[in-house]
Amino acid sequence: MAATNRRLGVGFIGSGSVTSFHLKSWVGVRHADVRGIWSPNRDHSEEAAALARSLSVGDATAFHSIEEMVAAPEIDAIWICGPNHRRIENLEAIVAAREGGAELVGIACEKPLARNVAEGRRMVELVKKAGILHGYLEGQLFSPSLERGRELAWARGAALSGRPYLARATEEHSGPHKPWLWLGELQGGGALNDMMCHALEVGRFLLTKPGAPRSSLKPLKLSAQIASLKWSRPEYAQALRESMGPEVDYAKHPAEDFARGTVTYQDETGQIVIAEATTSWSFVGPGLRLSVEMLGPEYSLVMNSLDSGARLFLSRRVKGKTGEELIQKQDADQGLMPIIGSEAAEYGYESENRHFTEAFLDGRQPELSFEAGLEVTELLMACYLSAEQGRVVNWKPPELDTFVPAVARRAWKPWEGME
Repeated sequence: MAATNRRLGVGFIGSGSVTSFHLKSWVGVRHADVRGIWSPNRDHSEEAAALARSLSVGDATAFHSIEEMVAAPEIDAIWICGPNHRRIENLEAIVAAREGGAELVGIACEKPLARNVAEGRRMVELVKKAGILHGYLEGQLFSPSLERGRELAWARGAALSGRPYLARATEEHSGPHKPWLWLGELQGGGALNDMMCHALEVGRFLLTKPGAPRSSLKPLKLSAQIASLKWSRPEYAQALRESMGPEVDYAKHPAEDFARGTVTYQDETGQIVIAEATTSWSFVGPGLRLSVEMLGPEYSLVMNSLDSGARLFLSRRVKGKTGEELIQKQDADQGLMPIIGSEAAEYGYESENRHFTEAFLDGRQPELSFEAGLEVTELLMACYLSAEQGRVVNWKPPELDTFVPAVARRAWKPWEGME
């Protein structure tokens, strides 16, 4: 139904770790309640709904189908947070419910919007068919440290010495939690598709003047490299099969666990600026590391998510169950460990969800739309194209609409040509 009395009832598709972060962030969201969860695993749906209720962020119900949830009178908007290979069928179910008379205000979709450009165009086509507001959930743009750092760098540094000309963004950890994320044919690729959607958009965000549209920066060319550095080594490929299942066989069908890309942009005055992005599933450290740099003529901005305000030291005598109590993708349980006070806030979920719920309540189409998500997917596919062909790619390559990375076709053989 249409939202009333400045309250937005939100239903979630998906019940995994991303949905969990969203639910935890909702304690900082006003004027919106989590009212529904759907997942193909009924037990997981019930668990996610119970988490929402325990956090007092909404009287959430586990629904039996997407269509049932969309048609429920308490649901005004849908957050799509399920696996990448289910994006289109999830949205098709929403559109079918809309055609059956269900009312919705908006739809928000987690990154990446799609696994390739053709699927991205289908997502845009479907949301337009639904005729409602839509948003692309790119949480890192809403990190409080990033937002404040960008604001000050532009207000103080750029105002007096000129616009920034170089941005670097990195996301690194030791690998995903779920088997489907390791499988290129399901996820759409490896570390590049999984995480460079964050890093590239962070770079673009930093280099875009506050208040200016995303379109004020025009891509000119890009280059990229991918590699399997760790997880195709025999001992680690074996460990991966044992932990994720026999279908995740990086000795035969690896996905990249390292990727880097460089995009050259031109701003509205003709100046050249560059965004560098690096992503890795082969990082060794306490846990997830997000790092950012921005350089201008007489200033710089630096951020590292592991440089937290608190640290906990645990001696070798402290032994117990492994977990992620301290940090996402936690890789150690002893030594000097960083503590992030509220990961849901620091990673941007909280501010992001306030942004999109308020936009939907106000009837405003967010700039971070499905079209923006499609643009990010186009950049990611162009990076794969560059990496596969070993060349700089001029924007926009005509083959993008039909291009599917070799990693996603189980055809990538990183060891070929290395002898």
